[in-house]
Amino acid sequence: MSSEQRFFRFLQERIGLDVASVGAPMVERALRQRCTAVNAYDLDDYWLRLQQSRDEQQALIEAVIVPETWFFRYPESFSALADLANKRLAELAGARPLRILSLPCSTGEEPYSIAMTLLDAGIGAQAFRVDGMDISPFSISRAEQGVYGRNSFRGSHLDFRERHFDPSDDGHVLHSRVRQQVKLQSGNVLDPALKAWAGRYDFVFCRNLLIYFDVPTQQRVFEVLKRLIHEQGVLFIGPAEGSLLARMGMRPLGIAQSFAYVRQTEVAPVFTSKPVVVTSMSPTLSNASRPFPAPARKLKVNAPPPAIAAALEPSTELLAQIARLANAGSSAEAQAACARYLQQHPPHAQVFYWLGLLCDTAGDTGEALSHYRKALYLDPQHAEALAHLAALLASQGDVAGARRLQARAARRADRESEQ
Repeated sequence: MSSEQRFFRFLQERIGLDVASVGAPMVERALRQRCTAVNAYDLDDYWLRLQQSRDEQQALIEAVIVPETWFFRYPESFSALADLANKRLAELAGARPLRILSLPCSTGEEPYSIAMTLLDAGIGAQAFRVDGMDISPFSISRAEQGVYGRNSFRGSHLDFRERHFDPSDDGHVLHSRVRQQVKLQSGNVLDPALKAWAGRYDFVFCRNLLIYFDVPTQQRVFEVLKRLIHEQGVLFIGPAEGSLLARMGMRPLGIAQSFAYVRQTEVAPVFTSKPVVVTSMSPTLSNASRPFPAPARKLKVNAPPPAIAAALEPSTELLAQIARLANAGSSAEAQAACARYLQQHPPHAQVFYWLGLLCDTAGDTGEALSHYRKALYLDPQHAEALAHLAALLASQGDVAGARRLQARAARRADRESEQ
């Protein structure tokens, strides 16, 4: 066993981390940081210190975990939550308040976004409670402070900040009426004590966690999540995790861009909401979106002669139209718009990613693989294509291929965090 492998095994046993999913260099850098922090002579010396100190074990975990979160990340999920929560409250008829879990909750942006969503939807404070759990006590401590800097507020729709925060010298301070709706605690999703919470939650947010585990750990964590959710409950996941849940007995609720899943045996709650329009030129869709039919034909990718292209639709307008159609669940129209784009303009990685996702959600894995790979040929660091292709390869048993892609995505995220 190499000097680093024992640390990799420690992290896998303690927090379920598949080191390949984040890349060995990231963990090795954390080891160097901790060796310096405790003045260890070498990795052998640090290993002894690690075994003798629970505080150092937690410090290493903290060094490996890199929180990446912000308020109202994946906003369509929160729009769906508002409508589903009102429906669930009607079903409960005052028997008890709604119970929602955010796990991992990181530095609090997600559970507080949940609370703001429900308050803004007119749901009274007494009618719901949000629990937030994270393996990092440091993250929990920051969440409890409720003070957030610029990085926690992203995108152009920041009107919620005016309603729920006060400016301060350190950033923005969250109002107490939001903070008091959320109970925060440190904890591990693999803790056997969570069995006592069986059926407790109407809604569980567990996003971008499963992709960091190996297959056996994914199964263990999924069983925990399924146990925590009420039989009529809804699980909100990350964009790259849809195919994982589909293999584990869950199905998408059918709300575009919500990444919401329910048990296969359950009837989907009646849901009526206006589709959310994505204005970004590179929106992230998911296997959790509404099921789409498979493309009816192969798509041409040749660009037209310049004289013809000049009279065709501007590329940015057509990209925005594809996003609107996909978000509205208009799969046939979205496919046609993708085909029209590729006929009128040079190949574009985002268009091939959309086509891959349309095929992926329809179960046409062959076409999905082809389109994801075309997207990565045009843009080798396309984050969503990397994540979805990795999940698809893993579902087909190509674990090595999936890990290579996950490592590429981790290196990309690592570079971005250093900039």
